Parts: sequence; structure tokens; C-alpha cells
Amino acid sequence: MEQYDICLVNLDPTIGHEMQKTRPCVIISPDDMNQHIETVIIAPMTTKAHGYPMRVKLTFQKKSGWIVLDQLRTIDKIRIVKKLGRLNAAKIAEVKQILLEMLVN
Repeated sequence: MEQYDICLVNLDPTIGHEMQKTRPCVIISPDDMNQHIETVIIAPMTTKAHGYPMRVKLTFQKKSGWIVLDQLRTIDKIRIVKKLGRLNAAKIAEVKQILLEMLVN
């Protein structure tokens, strides 16, 4: 798996307002990290979210939805069910810009 791949991930169990169930997620952690440790950082995707500033709108598998960057989460790789696809260059640029605003500014 590589940074910006979209994978099906089992997020349960969760608590509180964390996103639940098995859903597509974008791998956010860099490839060097993904290759050398057994955890990855992901951003869940949903079709039911609202347009908040920390979310990226996209269409994936013919469904309109959001990458929920305000719910970044580190998971063990065993939660990953399978790879589903990859973000295109334009969406990668959007994700990078929002992460920069969230975490650096």
C-alpha cells in the first residue's frame, strides 16, 4: 500500500464520535513509514458528511462523498481489507493543501 491509495478499512470498534464500520479510507502516511512499521495513518471517507473546511469532496466508485481529514487516525495494517483505488493528482493536491493548513499553520 502507498500514500494516497484508497483502501477498505475496518474501523470498528470505535467510541464516541469516531467514524465507524468498514469503509473506504485514504492512506495519508508517507511511503517510508508504510514500508517500515505496522501502522498507517488514514483519513476515512463517507457519503453522509457535510462540507466542512477540512474535508475534500470527491466522486469514487460512482458515489459522491468526502475525505474526512478532521478524523485522521492511526491504524494497524491488519484493519485493511483490500485496496480499492487511488486518488488522482488533483485530489492529492487538495489533501496536501488542507493537511498543511491543519497541521502546520
